[in-house]
Amino acid sequence: MAPSSRTLLGFAFAAGDLLLEVDREGRISEALGAGQALVGAAEAALRGQNCLDLLDEVDRPLVQALFNCLDEGQRRGPLPVRLARAGAHGATLTLRALPGNNGRLSCALTSAPLPAVPAGADGLHDRESFEGVARGLTEAARAAGRELELAMVELDGLASARETLPPAEARALEASISGALRAESGAWGAAARLEGQRFAILREGGDSAETVARRMTRALSAACGEAGLTAGVQSVPIEAVAPTRLARALRYAIDDFIAEGLKDCPPRSMAEAMNRSVQRTLNRAGALGAAVSQRRFTLAYQPVVRVADGSLHHHEALIRFEEGASPFAMVRMAEEFDLIEELDRAVIEQVVRRLKADRTGKLRLAANVSGRSIGSSPFIEGLQRLIGQTPKLAGRLVFEITESAAIDDLALANRHIQSLRKAGSLVCLDDFGSGAASMAYLQALTIDIVKIDGRYVRDLASGGRDAALVRHVVKLSKELKVQTVAEMVETAEVEEAIRAAGVDFAQGWRYGRPAETPEEPMRSAPTASRRTGTTDDWR
Repeated sequence: MAPSSRTLLGFAFAAGDLLLEVDREGRISEALGAGQALVGAAEAALRGQNCLDLLDEVDRPLVQALFNCLDEGQRRGPLPVRLARAGAHGATLTLRALPGNNGRLSCALTSAPLPAVPAGADGLHDRESFEGVARGLTEAARAAGRELELAMVELDGLASARETLPPAEARALEASISGALRAESGAWGAAARLEGQRFAILREGGDSAETVARRMTRALSAACGEAGLTAGVQSVPIEAVAPTRLARALRYAIDDFIAEGLKDCPPRSMAEAMNRSVQRTLNRAGALGAAVSQRRFTLAYQPVVRVADGSLHHHEALIRFEEGASPFAMVRMAEEFDLIEELDRAVIEQVVRRLKADRTGKLRLAANVSGRSIGSSPFIEGLQRLIGQTPKLAGRLVFEITESAAIDDLALANRHIQSLRKAGSLVCLDDFGSGAASMAYLQALTIDIVKIDGRYVRDLASGGRDAALVRHVVKLSKELKVQTVAEMVETAEVEEAIRAAGVDFAQGWRYGRPAETPEEPMRSAPTASRRTGTTDDWR
């Protein structure tokens, strides 16, 4: 049967290597063009198939979202997609909904380079990777004369849906959400999961926030109507922010959105969003500075045990701020506003005071030191004076170097580390594996202990890639004559797994939670209540 004139008109509006006419579910009624060359099937064989099956699985929710929210007369695309055929093949997709075409869509696929591998399994970035890719995309858009905006998205009803939907339906919902977000990000953008019901989209400006919210709500309702999700969106132009300030502006704007949600009076530009967040941050930084200078924080102590026999090796001192403020957020702020050396010094002073008060001479404590502080000569000189004034500290004081701030001069940092080791202190590289620089640090710094990041340890008993990584870290450490600590050990199964892997020390709720005073480790801790976060005991 020859294509209708309306079908041919649709193809004319959506020229490409392969032209398809599809319904809202993606079923193909017409196919013209280079089907064999592009998707590996002749045009006649494509009729009756679902065009979603021609795409890589991660891109199907994206295209389904476009099908669900495209109005008559509208055109979307071109968008980069990955094809499902064997081998690595990419294409651009353009959709057009012609008036009076009984809901059918004209779909054009054009051969194109393979798009970059999606950030996550569902094509969404996490916050860290989103901030990085956003800077690159913004620079590219500026060079091309395009203007981007940051859209904050809150899906009302998502928390309830996650709790009540059966697992299969919940997974389908999350896939639909990722598809709807990516559909709005377009060819020049990216989308990310932030926290809970909150997401971010970098997209080319043009459509209003209300239009984006209406499309997303419609797409999600069509995909899983019973979930009852409603999208709220606020968009902030970013063209007025200088490239040198973009990273900080993005970070502050996202911080503000995560903390405050959508506002009745949204900022008119990224610069205004940044200024608002900066003012709030400065207020918090002032409070942090006062807390540090006035020592308005406490320390909690968590045991670190020998895996071989469960005996106590030392305790880690973990900082606790007033009113339950997140240690991770406060330390990050201290680094941002150059308060970290003072904070590290104040913590070490309290640790030393606790050691001096111990009459047994057996107490050993570990204090965290930021990568920024370990690279500071004045900080190390002050630390050496403190140690020199305190007798009998040798072998009782451990320093854990965190990766929260990058070490700029590894050679200088290593000289500082060796001076601390010469004074009798052990030095540990904290959270190994959590940052991209871990291996470089292990190569450049001569240390005594490596602490393996808890995200690789927590599910170690289940085997898989994390188990293999832990075994390789242990093997490498032994070759370098460095001991290892596994954190977040919570169950007997994980304990047995780290023992089998050859880990030397362990820390986690199995041996005791952080306490106001250093306590003996529990030999057998309850395993029913598992930790759900990773930052509560971060410092």
